Amino acid sequence: MKKVDFKKELKHLYRPSAKKVTFVAVPAMNFLTIQGKGNPNTSQAYKDAVSALYSVAYTVKFMVKRGELAIDYGVMPLEGLWWAEDMTQFSTEDKESWLWQMMIMQPEFVTAEMITEAKAQVKKKKGLAAVDLLKFERFTEGQSAQILYTGPYADEGPIIQNLHEQIWQRGGTLSGKHHEIYLNDPSRTAPERLKTVIRQPFVVKETVAA
Repeated sequence: MKKVDFKKELKHLYRPSAKKVTFVAVPAMNFLTIQGKGNPNTSQAYKDAVSALYSVAYTVKFMVKRGELAIDYGVMPLEGLWWAEDMTQFSTEDKESWLWQMMIMQPEFVTAEMITEAKAQVKKKKGLAAVDLLKFERFTEGQSAQILYTGPYADEGPIIQNLHEQIWQRGGTLSGKHHEIYLNDPSRTAPERLKTVIRQPFVVKETVAA
């Protein structure tokens, strides 16, 4: 049976430097995704969304492993895009108004038909209502800055600010949404040991010579 470690193959995206901000071109990839709104620390909708994501992602993994493809791979980490309807009001002090899109990357050999079958299996076995909200989408991020942060989520502020400043120093403008990749399970990991990839896509406007 073929075994694939996508965390290792995509190390430049899922295990960047923790010492300095690095710049990468993130390719288009397929994701299992779900969107919602509210404080992730208290929202039942958020908990239901994450539960549905993992349930379907693991079901797909075992379908691939036991099926004709016979490929064993590790389920990728949970990722989150975070924003607000008015980004000037986006604040850690007002998490109730946060909008989010949670995602788990899917290998290229996973098809929409597999996702549909996995969703049906999970809904039948577990009755998770949030499963109906899951989508299978291709996501393109492009040019981005990122860094690996270790510590509590609540203390990310200075790291994010530094990331943005590094982009501005390159003449870049923030684009897309604030992106985080969670390499640990917060329910099983002490806050000071949590590892999070913090990523921000950006664009650089070309100057036209006179």
